[in-house]
Amino acid sequence: MPVEMLTYAELGERLKISAEAARALVKRHRWPRSRSNDSKTLVQVDLTEISHSPSSRQPQAQAGHQVVTALKQKIEILQAELTEMKAIASGHRTDFERECERTNKLLAELLKATSESTGAREKAALLEGKLSMLTQPWRRRLVDAFSLALPQVACNARQSAGSIAQSHN
Repeated sequence: MPVEMLTYAELGERLKISAEAARALVKRHRWPRSRSNDSKTLVQVDLTEISHSPSSRQPQAQAGHQVVTALKQKIEILQAELTEMKAIASGHRTDFERECERTNKLLAELLKATSESTGAREKAALLEGKLSMLTQPWRRRLVDAFSLALPQVACNARQSAGSIAQSHN
């Protein structure tokens, strides 16, 4: 039973594993450790009793490589889709801006037409009032003129105009 004092790096080299894996193996088996003069950890190991065979990492590395390759392909696909969506979004944005301009023009035309129609209604009401005044007999027009000028006299004038109209009939 030859017992050897090895550092983690030396143990890993003998077992064909990394120094960190060797450290974990020592910790798991609770092998005795001590410090050397150069402050490295030495482990007491009987290499004949160790039945450690390093596992092959090749399949895992290839699987990892396949995963990375698949992820890179997925990233490329997503980037292509993102570029396509940006192009579509810019087209929609252009349509939106064009429709906003069209809406603003139509709104301005609507406001102008509303103001013109309001003015036309006012003028029509004024002309209708003038026309109704012209179709009335002259006595009635005279009374209406007085009622506009002097509201108190208008009441008396209507009564007098009514009595005069009755006497002439």
